[in-house]
Amino acid sequence: MNSPVQIKKWVIGICTTAITFIMFATVLYVFMPDAAAVEEQQAAGSLAHWGYYMAAAISTGIATIGAGIAVSQVGAAAIAAISEKPELFGRVLIILGLAEGIAIYGLIISFAIIAAV
Repeated sequence: MNSPVQIKKWVIGICTTAITFIMFATVLYVFMPDAAAVEEQQAAGSLAHWGYYMAAAISTGIATIGAGIAVSQVGAAAIAAISEKPELFGRVLIILGLAEGIAIYGLIISFAIIAAV
């Protein structure tokens, strides 16, 4: 069952993620009109493919957050398992790598999205 400390960690994590998203959105809102004006002068069009880039960023971001959560859970269990049986190090390392692979999948999807532009 979830303890109040775990719930507090999740709330802090979600709030931090939301604040970071709001900060980046604000920066984009402030600087995007300048970038769009430069783009219009150069190519007579605004940012035509901004949706592709946003999708690539979101896929990488969400995959990385998921990988962080997975690695935190698997890493804690791995340390506990290795402390009891040191011969499990190789198996635990493979499982930890599989959890980290989630972020790499998101990055591959981002590359595929950007390549479609």
